[in-house]
Amino acid sequence: MNPDIIRCPWAGERALYRRYHDEEWGVPLHDARLLFAMLSLEGMQAGLSWWTILKKRAHYFAVCDDFDAGKIARYDAGKIAALLADPGIVRNHRKIHGLIENARAWCTLAAKTDPVAWLWETVDGDPRINHWQTLSEVPRVTPAAEILAKRLKAAGFTFVGPTICYAFMQAVGMVNDHLVSCFRHPDHKEG
Repeated sequence: MNPDIIRCPWAGERALYRRYHDEEWGVPLHDARLLFAMLSLEGMQAGLSWWTILKKRAHYFAVCDDFDAGKIARYDAGKIAALLADPGIVRNHRKIHGLIENARAWCTLAAKTDPVAWLWETVDGDPRINHWQTLSEVPRVTPAAEILAKRLKAAGFTFVGPTICYAFMQAVGMVNDHLVSCFRHPDHKEG
């Protein structure tokens, strides 16, 4: 990682955060399992910082069957108890039950349609490229995020409010909210 390049200020100095910023955030994601994982992890973030979840993300993948929605949908009381006892994740009863509910909703959705295309319909299939100059310009919620939240809730998902949905959209590249000064913005030009 080149320390001299200009990044979005939120990337900070932590290597894990910078790697996430440089390699993942805002990159269009079309893998169904990884989209489900990111939607789940954004829900786990509710009320917390992304840094908290990012540090625990690898462990979440390990203990949540690599975010295989079909397996998570079948979690029983024993698995729930094991997750609630695991210090490597956020041990919140509502969020763990929400993960299982969301896995069931994902499986139901996948039986009817392609969940990847369904999610990406929110932005008509193409990433929205914003041109923010400062972090204060970046919204926490947009009309598209509000629409996605309503669609997800109607499909049986939980922990999918508009703020979570917008963070999800940013993370999976439905929206590119890198500042124009950031080397990851598509229109960035070296000075």
